[in-house]
Amino acid sequence: MFSVTAEYALRAVVYLALHDNAPATGRQIAESTRSPVRYMSRVLRDLTNAGLLHAYRGPSGGFELSRAASSISILEVVNVVHPIKRIISCPLGIPSHGENLCRLHRRLDESIASLEQVLSTSFITDLLPPTEGGTVPVTSIADAETPHPLHQVG
Repeated sequence: MFSVTAEYALRAVVYLALHDNAPATGRQIAESTRSPVRYMSRVLRDLTNAGLLHAYRGPSGGFELSRAASSISILEVVNVVHPIKRIISCPLGIPSHGENLCRLHRRLDESIASLEQVLSTSFITDLLPPTEGGTVPVTSIADAETPHPLHQVG
């Protein structure tokens, strides 16, 4: 349902939320989130252009969140790189359907609307602490036999 690009964008923002003490380079973010460096560069550029990140040049430069992780919704991040599309007219192009969606497409659009609602009220900070039965998303390279403490169930 979500694109790889959306996954990389979420990993990057989570990484920056966890490492908010100094800007991180694109390479650091890519390596720590197990993402291709060139692909991550494009994702970081898109997030910066959308105003979710600040980018700094120079030897101590890098990327950081433009505002608190608690105010950045998952939907915002996803919509920057791979917007969720609602069904507003017949996807099959049937002229008689127009904006009057059939039962199938109406139900699908209701599901999309529900997903948007959940993601718009879920924030990056909701992804940070380990949860029962889960872990923090990939945020650092870890040896499979020696998991990083952030990846362990708390």
